Amino acid sequence: MDGITIVILAIAGVASVLLFAIKGFLDQVPDVIDSAGRARDSWQRFKQPELPPPADDDEEPPVAA
Repeated sequence: MDGITIVILAIAGVASVLLFAIKGFLDQVPDVIDSAGRARDSWQRFKQPELPPPADDDEEPPVAA
């Protein structure tokens, strides 16, 4: 009977550690997704050329000297 008890305890211990590891992994998934989204947004901003400021139509052009 001692052998069966040890096997049951071993299986329960392995299952417990496995569930703990899976929970830890799943807790990190939302942070990884958020970080990936921020990295994608930063990369897209980096790749876009800077646009010149919009010209005011009310402003007169400079006068040549």
